[in-house]
Amino acid sequence: MLASSLLQYLKQLEAKGTTHVPIEDNARAVLRELYTRGSARRPPPSGNTSPSSPPTSATLQAAVGNSSAEKIADLAAQAQSWEPARSLGTLRDTLVFSVGNPDADLMLVGEAPGYQEELKREPFVGPAGQKLDQILKAMGLSRSHVYLSNVCKFRPATRNQTTNNRKPSPREMEVSLPFLKAEIEVVKPRVIVALGATAAQGLLESTASVGQLRESWHQFQGIPLRVTYHPSYLLRQEDGLQEKRKVWEDMLAVMEKLGFTITDKQRSYFQK
Repeated sequence: MLASSLLQYLKQLEAKGTTHVPIEDNARAVLRELYTRGSARRPPPSGNTSPSSPPTSATLQAAVGNSSAEKIADLAAQAQSWEPARSLGTLRDTLVFSVGNPDADLMLVGEAPGYQEELKREPFVGPAGQKLDQILKAMGLSRSHVYLSNVCKFRPATRNQTTNNRKPSPREMEVSLPFLKAEIEVVKPRVIVALGATAAQGLLESTASVGQLRESWHQFQGIPLRVTYHPSYLLRQEDGLQEKRKVWEDMLAVMEKLGFTITDKQRSYFQK
């Protein structure tokens, strides 16, 4: 009650143009006690909880460079010391920014780097990356033809972490989202693919499942966006023919949107 009344009084002074208020020693002691009580009740940060508002002390500068590659490099340099991400205390230190063609027509977005990605500082490596390479090859593409990125630019931390990974929280994606938006402005892809429910959540602010979101076109910054399953999901399926077919149907839609020539052989992949 006292804190609320004090805040209201200070706001009234501010409205009248007052910028400084003298404080006596007794008043200082009261304010210090209020601050101590508030700090004691505040829960420590963790990977599963988020502060009520994002850090705002940093400003993302417009990408600088004569080419798309130079602009992406400039964004990566800013991300390395991005204060809103660093101040969360729930992300690891190694930046994993992006890889691929910065002038690509197709951009694929995942959730966050894992153990393997952190080691190589490159998105989509390890078994999931190999599965993605197979999908791209079936489309007639390779990593050099597309642009790969993540909604979260640092590996989410866990207690006593070794090779174990976790998905990023909404706040952890939120503080990295300005970079993803800036990347899209530089790359100017014709189509974006969100790989997995977490990436879709970060891009579309939706809690719907991949099954609910796929088979439809969405929009992100005015660019057509398709949602499909993450390559790691396919690796977890014991009999994954049906799930592989779903992913391939999504990729066929992407190929059609991009104006690719699709062969009869490609259309018949994973059909029984």
